[in-house]
Amino acid sequence: MTAFATANDGTAIAYEAIGEGEPVVLIHGFGASRTITWKNTSWYQTIARAGRRLVAVDCRGHGESGKPHDIAAYDEGLMAADIVAVLDALAISRADIMGYSMGGFLSIRIMHDWHERVGRAVLAGIGATYFSYWPQRMEVIAAGLLATDKTTIVDQEARTFRDFGERAGNNLVALAACIRRPRRVFMPADLEAMRQPVLVVCGELDEVSGPAEPLAKPFPNGRAVVVPKRNHHSTVGDRIYKDAVVDFLSR
Repeated sequence: MTAFATANDGTAIAYEAIGEGEPVVLIHGFGASRTITWKNTSWYQTIARAGRRLVAVDCRGHGESGKPHDIAAYDEGLMAADIVAVLDALAISRADIMGYSMGGFLSIRIMHDWHERVGRAVLAGIGATYFSYWPQRMEVIAAGLLATDKTTIVDQEARTFRDFGERAGNNLVALAACIRRPRRVFMPADLEAMRQPVLVVCGELDEVSGPAEPLAKPFPNGRAVVVPKRNHHSTVGDRIYKDAVVDFLSR
């Protein structure tokens, strides 16, 4: 059942909490929702079988959460604080977190801004390219999301995001604002100060994230897993990914 927490700026943040045990917070990727990234790929059952309590969040601009159209409303500091608002609503002082793609970016921000709230962290669909944020590429994707006639979109990645956002039923103006969001990319020296156990998972064929090892290496307690023959989209529901996470969270 969907519940709502109130963010610092008043935005409604949708989430659902299921099961018993130590909590695991799931943060989906850009253009998706908690249902698309986690429920439809059977992660709900995987977390339940591991004896953990699942807390799945719709990031602002996605799913059932509020969808502001102002770019500043998607500052990653605000989006990270949204997850903490959900934890506060559930009276959870500390939780493990797992983020996929955009959710991985947000997970790193939470580890920095709210380190005392994070136990273990799984960063999936995010790898070496994390360190090379490219604002111009985000502008191309945003333009595709806002195009009046999508047949005019010539960039293949922009067209893919447009099609995905439409299938997900998300608000394209909100998604364009989100993809343009103000970000802080933490360099290896910053990650060295994050002491939480970290698992970085990427598909072998994931050109969006790049390889996992360069991101895992700076974390003092980080390790990498590569999912064979999977790309950015097909990694999400893969059994190797799931087994690695269950093993990691049980340690």
